Amino acid sequence: MGGVFSKIIAGEIPCYKIDEDENCFAFLDINPNALGHTLCVPKKEVDKIFDLSEEDYNHLMQFSRKIALAIRQAIPCKRVGISVIGLEVPHTHVHLIPLQTMEDITFQKKVSLTLEEFETTAQKIRDCL
Repeated sequence: MGGVFSKIIAGEIPCYKIDEDENCFAFLDINPNALGHTLCVPKKEVDKIFDLSEEDYNHLMQFSRKIALAIRQAIPCKRVGISVIGLEVPHTHVHLIPLQTMEDITFQKKVSLTLEEFETTAQKIRDCL
């Protein structure tokens, strides 16, 4: 377990944790497209999403759905978008992004948040789980 997400999961790097179960971990993206932008990752370090076993893939999608429903309840948005790109970190991850416009999912527009805003946002989402 040497990648950045594995270090976050292990508690070696701090994060704004949303939730976890035996196989998956969710935390706020520190370079968010929008307030509430959350990453869901499998605890098993696998680079490409389609290299996950079918069971692990399905579990990640179920876990991501649960987190997306909480985001939708906690963060005012038109919908929660989902994106899986995976070029920037070699560990499968699902982006859940609260959307107001199509631009919010392009990764071209970023928002800056204070530490307090990150903490408050994470708590709002956790409260909706």
